Amino acid sequence: MNDSLRRAMADARMGERQLAEKCGVDAKTVGRWLADASRVPHARHRWAASDALGVDESMLWPSTVRAAIKTGPDREVVSVYPYRSAAPTSLWRSLITKASDELTFAGYTNYFLWLEQANLGGALRRKAEQGCRVRFLLGEPDSETTRARERDEDVPLTLSIRIRVTLAELEKIKDTKGIQARFSSGHTHLSVFRFDDDMIVTPLLTHRIGHDAPMLHLRRSQDDGMFDRFAAHTDELWTQGRPVWGSTDGQA
Repeated sequence: MNDSLRRAMADARMGERQLAEKCGVDAKTVGRWLADASRVPHARHRWAASDALGVDESMLWPSTVRAAIKTGPDREVVSVYPYRSAAPTSLWRSLITKASDELTFAGYTNYFLWLEQANLGGALRRKAEQGCRVRFLLGEPDSETTRARERDEDVPLTLSIRIRVTLAELEKIKDTKGIQARFSSGHTHLSVFRFDDDMIVTPLLTHRIGHDAPMLHLRRSQDDGMFDRFAAHTDELWTQGRPVWGSTDGQA
C-alpha cells in the first residue's frame, strides 16, 4: 500500500475519483497507485497529484527522487526541472510551511511568489512572529542593471514593475520583526531561495524570464557542498546590499 499517498488524500479530503479528475486519469488508476507503493505514475501525473494534494512529490513517491543513498558530489541534488514552471507550485508552499529558522528569497523580482502562493504575506508574517528570519533580496527598480535586463527580456511586464509589486506587498508586512529586505545587483542572473536546509536555485538564461529558467532543488548534507556555496554567495550579497527601508532594516 502507498500509505503516504493515502494519508495525503485524507488530509486533503480528496477521494480517488476527485484526485483522478485532477490528474487526468480514471479512478481505477488512482486505486492502483494506492494499492502498490512500487507503482510510479508518469511524471506529469505525479506533478498533478502533488499539486492537487499540496505536498512534495518526494513525499508521495520517494523512489522517484532517490532510488538509493548517493555518495557523490551531487548527493545534495534532490530534483532537477528543465523550467521553473515545471515544478509543482505545491513544492514552494511545502518548503515555506516546513521552514522554521530561515526563509531567504533572493530572486531579482520575487514577483511570481505573490501570484502563485495564496496569502503569502500572512504566511511570512506568521513565520517571522514564530522566530523565523525572513529576508528578501531584490534588484533596484530604477537601476541601470535593471534597465539592461529589461532590454534583454523585452516583455511588456517589465522587471521594474515586477519589483514594485513585491515592494508593495512587503510594505504591508514590514512592521513585523524579523522581516527584512535589501537591494542588490549581484544576483541579476542567479536566483537563490533558501528554506532552512532546502534550497531552490535558478540560473537565468539570456533572453529568458524567470519561469523559463532551469531549476535545482538542493538539500544540505555536507560542509562546503553546493548548498553551502550558494548560501555563502547569498549571504555576501546580503551584506553588501542596501536596506530597502533605510535604518529600520534588521529592526523590523
